[in-house]
Amino acid sequence: MTAPLLEIENLSVSFPTGKGGRATVVRDLSYRLDAGETLAVVGESGSGKSVHALALAGLLDPAARIDSGVVRFAGRDLLQ
Repeated sequence: MTAPLLEIENLSVSFPTGKGGRATVVRDLSYRLDAGETLAVVGESGSGKSVHALALAGLLDPAARIDSGVVRFAGRDLLQ
């Protein structure tokens, strides 16, 4: 079996709240994509679709924090 092209394991992302806490907007997201596969991310407004994509691209707002998870592209850990 070959390694997946993109692999997300237990990705969680949070933002600070006005009360000194944190709000988790992506919680324990996991999936894998093999070469040639397509993924559609759908959901209601505010469900974390854009935050998920920004986390993968390394473009999160500076206030955001990746609390847990692994993001691998072609076997390379993108969060390291």
